Amino acid sequence: MAEQIASQDIRAGAGGEPDSDAGEKPDSAVVRDALGVGVAVGLSGFAFGVTSAGGGLTLLQTCALSLLVFTGASQFALVGALAAGGNPLTAAAGAFFLGVRNTFYGLRLSQLLALPRAVRPFAAQWVIDETTAVTLAQPTRRAARIGFTVTGLTLYLLWNLTTLLGALGAKAIGDTDTWGLDAAGPAVFLALLAPMLTTTTERAVAALAVLLGLGLLPVLPAGVPVLAAALAAPIALYVEGRRQGGARNGAPEEGSCDAQEEDR
Repeated sequence: MAEQIASQDIRAGAGGEPDSDAGEKPDSAVVRDALGVGVAVGLSGFAFGVTSAGGGLTLLQTCALSLLVFTGASQFALVGALAAGGNPLTAAAGAFFLGVRNTFYGLRLSQLLALPRAVRPFAAQWVIDETTAVTLAQPTRRAARIGFTVTGLTLYLLWNLTTLLGALGAKAIGDTDTWGLDAAGPAVFLALLAPMLTTTTERAVAALAVLLGLGLLPVLPAGVPVLAAALAAPIALYVEGRRQGGARNGAPEEGSCDAQEEDR
């Protein structure tokens, strides 16, 4: 889909709209899809507010994280490591590495959206998993801009509102561990992650990351297992590359005796 948008942009010229109407999508349909994603994910900010307040962060600190950081996985990783007694620098490092992916999203979206320079610093705050997914699903630049804006605005407002409500609610009910709410953050993160694992390699990376994280949890300081789990990606990709390389090397070359024998 991203390649389709790019090819349409090329045919339309720099900053122009596609000439063909074949790929157009009604604005109302784009808004509906964007609102669905924004509302569904934005409500999970309540879980973050509960987790953060239960982990010892103040109301101001909790709300500041959602306002300024605004990337759920990094926020959950940070407060989770701090709640477990981890070093603040280690916790921040884990959150930082989880948030690096948004940089690569931004590089792609900057080409698709082609926003004015004055708007880009503000739009960068909304470059996250959900806005990227909605934007890349659109067939035209106009639809991509609408999808990005509606998803980002809805999710930002709702996430921050539910963060506030969650933090206030956690203080009202007392110890969140008693209610089992300390598991809310990981549960929400897994629910968001699971649908994204569509290939065998992605599932292998996720499974290996879980094994590394849980296996190293008893022997490493809090927050460090999260960083170690990031090694799952290069390990899985290395194994996959070796497997594909072996498959190519094992295939009979054209003109070889084996290939001629197979042809006969």
